[in-house]
Amino acid sequence: MPSAKELKDRIKAVKETRKITGAMYLISSTKLRRAKADLAQTRPYFDALREEAGRILRAEPGFDSRYFGAPSGAPGVLVITADKGLAGAYNISVIREAEELLETQKEPRLFVVGEYGRRYFAQHRPDAEYLGAAHSPTPGAARELCSALLEKVDNGELGSLTVVYTDMRNSMSSRAMHERLLPLEYRSAGDEETKFELVPSEAEVIRGALRSYITGFLYSALLDSFCAEQNARVAAMDSANSNAQELLGDLTLQLNRSRQAAITQEITEISAGAQAQKNKRKKGGASS
Repeated sequence: MPSAKELKDRIKAVKETRKITGAMYLISSTKLRRAKADLAQTRPYFDALREEAGRILRAEPGFDSRYFGAPSGAPGVLVITADKGLAGAYNISVIREAEELLETQKEPRLFVVGEYGRRYFAQHRPDAEYLGAAHSPTPGAARELCSALLEKVDNGELGSLTVVYTDMRNSMSSRAMHERLLPLEYRSAGDEETKFELVPSEAEVIRGALRSYITGFLYSALLDSFCAEQNARVAAMDSANSNAQELLGDLTLQLNRSRQAAITQEITEISAGAQAQKNKRKKGGASS
């Protein structure tokens, strides 16, 4: 059995670790609430934007762009990970999904969001790394990411773009998934006969609508992933706190047993000494 000093040192270390995990739990809980609020406000806008962009494209099916039709360039894969670990299986699930996708692509171009993904995919030498968007998903970060990727599409470096991110279904579950963002597909309008007057020009309006749509998609994916990351970290820290409390209970029990054993040992030694003195006195009296 470990000594009392060793047990005290371990108890102290566990308590210090529990302070850290407790603080991380509170921070992640606060970030999660804020991110959920932002996501709840973003999704209706994104859904409306997607619907309007679809209506415009159905009304102008003859528009010619690299953003439509069959891919004519290298496939691009954007992987959204976190900047930090300690989030359960969040990062591992995204990376596993990305690896499975990369195996199906021919000479893919890899783009990584997040420090965790940058370190993991260092051997693949990503074409670009975007480290700021993971811990601070903002519309501005999404616009910068959109501009950088669309520039590669416009100059012919990329023929398609698939985004790997984490979809947070609810507070209890989330899943890593991928979705092809480019090229887009025309959808039949059916019996709908919508007429638009596009000002200043058809090309300018459609390009603007597409850029807004892609920016909205990326922002939604960043926020969704951020929510899933914080949710996973909350669960991981809660589990760590529970395990620390259980470990503290076991260590405290061992310490109490160690103290009890030490006290028993002292009592035994005192009793033995007293008995020895008593026996000595008896022998002395008998000899006299």
